Amino acid sequence: MTNFIEKSKSMKVYNWGILGTGNIAHKFARALMLLANANLYAVGSRDAGRAEKFAGEFGFSRHFGSYEEMLADPGIDVVYISSPHTMHMEHTLMALRNGKHVICEKPMSITAEEVSLMADEAKRNDLFLMEALWPPFQPSYLKADEILRSGKMGKLLHIRGKFAFAVPYDPELRTYNLALGGGALLDIGIYPVMDILRYLGEPENIVATSVLAPTGADQSTAMIFKFSDGRMADAYCSFTNMGGVSTEFYCEKGNLILTRGRDRNQHLIIEVQGDVDDRIFTPPAQGYQYEAAEVMNCLDRGLTESPVVPLSFSLLLASILDEVRRKAGIIYPGRDR
Repeated sequence: MTNFIEKSKSMKVYNWGILGTGNIAHKFARALMLLANANLYAVGSRDAGRAEKFAGEFGFSRHFGSYEEMLADPGIDVVYISSPHTMHMEHTLMALRNGKHVICEKPMSITAEEVSLMADEAKRNDLFLMEALWPPFQPSYLKADEILRSGKMGKLLHIRGKFAFAVPYDPELRTYNLALGGGALLDIGIYPVMDILRYLGEPENIVATSVLAPTGADQSTAMIFKFSDGRMADAYCSFTNMGGVSTEFYCEKGNLILTRGRDRNQHLIIEVQGDVDDRIFTPPAQGYQYEAAEVMNCLDRGLTESPVVPLSFSLLLASILDEVRRKAGIIYPGRDR
């Protein structure tokens, strides 16, 4: 994988469509408004009233009361899929078959088999597809990446990641509803696992355990990864506590810690021989604009996948999450075989 290039060179304007009008769609729309070459063109919802309200709030030119109608609009260049996890494959395939480039919210889908089908469809239609994994495009991550790959910290030996915040149990909430892809692992645990795979590659052994809610969705999941070169990593995710968000990189000559505070500031803490340097990054719109910019950068260059988050990585990530779920006893009825 390569580093992210933020600014588009051609500044060709792309017509964006957003499928879905939930919380993450609002964040993404606000981020698109920061990009000069992104035109907020269309939004689709199963509720025509919600689509109209969303369009009015953000200035979209068109709004649709069905996903099928929106995706049939020939004016759309690229679609952001923000529907529930269990609908990602269906909606992505629908968009691709209507000739649209796609950025699909994470997780790309529930299983690696489904992600493979989505990738194959994109390749078959010669269209762009990327999983919306936003951390690698953030300024704080880019700086950490630069330091880690420079060798100044020595060899990277261990990664420890966590993502935890409290969500009171309610079987009606998406976070605890298996039919909507609920559970901490796929919703937030995907991030520390992503960090581990980006720097250490594919593990040779995984140990995982979960605490399941009455619905069967995981409330908490803990993981240990062992790699063929002897390095290890661990990750934790939970909806039961306010543990926060951080990824710690332990190196021969010091440590790097990436963390996000409740104020949404991103911190990169550099520890070397007792000296601590805390660098603070405050990207607008929580930084979602960077992944949207990556999509347009790639389209400008005629690419059908991102070199930063290629489809091969999304497939690896999905396969590792499948294995974690198998080890931890997390089952999505009708999706797992």
